[in-house]
Amino acid sequence: MTVKPPADKVSIPERAPVPLWLLAELTYACPLQCPYCSNPLELPKSRSSELTTEQWLDVMQQARKLGAVQLGFSGGEPLVRPDVELLVQEGSKMGFYCNLITSALGLTTERITALKNAGLNHLQISFQGSDQETNARFGGSDSFVHKLAMTKEVIRQGIPLGLNFVLHRHNIHQVADFLALADSLGAEFVELANTQYYAWAMHNREQLLPSRQQLQDAEAATNKFRDTSGSRMKVFFVAPDYYDDRPKKCSNGWGTTFITVTPDGDVLPCQSARIIPGLEFPNIRTQTLRDIWLDSTLFQRFRGTAWMQEPCASCPEKLIDLGGCRCQAFMLTGDAASTDPVCSLSPLHHVVTEITDAANAQASSQSSTPAQPLLFRNTSNARKLSAKKETSTS
Repeated sequence: MTVKPPADKVSIPERAPVPLWLLAELTYACPLQCPYCSNPLELPKSRSSELTTEQWLDVMQQARKLGAVQLGFSGGEPLVRPDVELLVQEGSKMGFYCNLITSALGLTTERITALKNAGLNHLQISFQGSDQETNARFGGSDSFVHKLAMTKEVIRQGIPLGLNFVLHRHNIHQVADFLALADSLGAEFVELANTQYYAWAMHNREQLLPSRQQLQDAEAATNKFRDTSGSRMKVFFVAPDYYDDRPKKCSNGWGTTFITVTPDGDVLPCQSARIIPGLEFPNIRTQTLRDIWLDSTLFQRFRGTAWMQEPCASCPEKLIDLGGCRCQAFMLTGDAASTDPVCSLSPLHHVVTEITDAANAQASSQSSTPAQPLLFRNTSNARKLSAKKETSTS
């Protein structure tokens, strides 16, 4: 169902979809070094290009006039920005449902109080493991005790809270422990989000993708918790795309629901769109959000179904998944307009099955030595990757 904004809030053609979500990526700066981070591999060398507070407020106002009702603040780590409380306050005044997505590093009792007073509707805290050792290993920071303390404080102050646990080969066995921990803390909901393979996770896919047996065991542990805990905590289990036979709908439909604004002001239909070559990426500094949403080549490129190739073009299921993820299609086939090869109907589905077969074989061999070490997300590694890319293209 299309949600229409109030008549005084927007003036756009009836044919156009209404963007419901604005994701404000306030900064790529982050104290963590997660090897599955969705931020670009080429991180900025400085923060000087980030949008100012005033520019973010203008973006938010423009999005609200287009009809957006959900506002997410993310990063990097959004709490690196000292203006988060002000942005939440103004977003709340504009009528947004405001959500803060954070690692909890940067949270204090005082900031939680300030965020609550500013009108924050929901807060999500990410964990990298169910224990101190695992959390430190994959986050690059000994933050577990702080995360627990801040989780308890958020709940104490009455802000609705969700916990996010990103799963991969090296921590997926901890699902039951993490659910028990979240339940004991009193979280409203838990998202068990298997790593999706973009950006840093794509680079580290060989080391991160779990085996089918690991995935089945984790799902079984999740279902057992649901059946036996009697908890009111909602649990969402997000499986990795590679083990499905049908792809997910790309951002609920490219250019139909989501607007992502990057720290430097690029406006995207999804967080990863900049990896697709040959597209022009409009920037909020030079164009209005309305013009970008309605008329830009970027947002029109994969909106609807006219762009589809076979087998998607004649597939009776095409409106269900819209051909899958455009970024994933590009990464796995080299063509952003091809059928997402996660789909078993794709002529290139074997690309995905070969990847999962390799993950299953590595698990069966019980080898503790990966083909190459994990590359953790930090500015030093970003520079190395950038230099390697320049060398390969010169």
